[in-house]
Amino acid sequence: MERKLLLACLAILGLAFLSACSTVNSPPGTTTTVILLRHADRTALSPDLNEKGVARAKALPAAVADLDIDVIYSPDKKRNLDTVAPLIEQRGIELRVIGVSDVAARLVTENPGKTVMWVGNTDNLQTVYGQLGGKDRQPDKYGEIAIMQIYEDGPPKIDMRHFGPQ
Repeated sequence: MERKLLLACLAILGLAFLSACSTVNSPPGTTTTVILLRHADRTALSPDLNEKGVARAKALPAAVADLDIDVIYSPDKKRNLDTVAPLIEQRGIELRVIGVSDVAARLVTENPGKTVMWVGNTDNLQTVYGQLGGKDRQPDKYGEIAIMQIYEDGPPKIDMRHFGPQ
């Protein structure tokens, strides 16, 4: 009896884990482009970008010049907002400041068929990247960008780029 109860508990936990890790797909008939990047460089324990981070933020618009970005999402963190400020200023892109729960689902379901950007942090990029179907290493280094084509089914197409100083 105890063994059956243990197996049932493990099965329930396994299903909960799988649902938490499930892949977010674009709605039927759409392909949504999601751009993921980490905020630019900062000094440890400071909310401000350092000199290299400011230079990297200024380089972001050129790195995504070929992409028509509809909206940018970010948590309410100064380093994240400062990273995308030059891009927003140059193009007038809408910024949506949100919490970090259910980011992948929000990016895709609120913007089917559009191009959206998430400027994240190391503690949420892995989750968002995995939920969008990313299997390799997420873009968690300063200056890395993952451009993910999210389809209605199947794995995403991912293009990795770099921006700013090395």
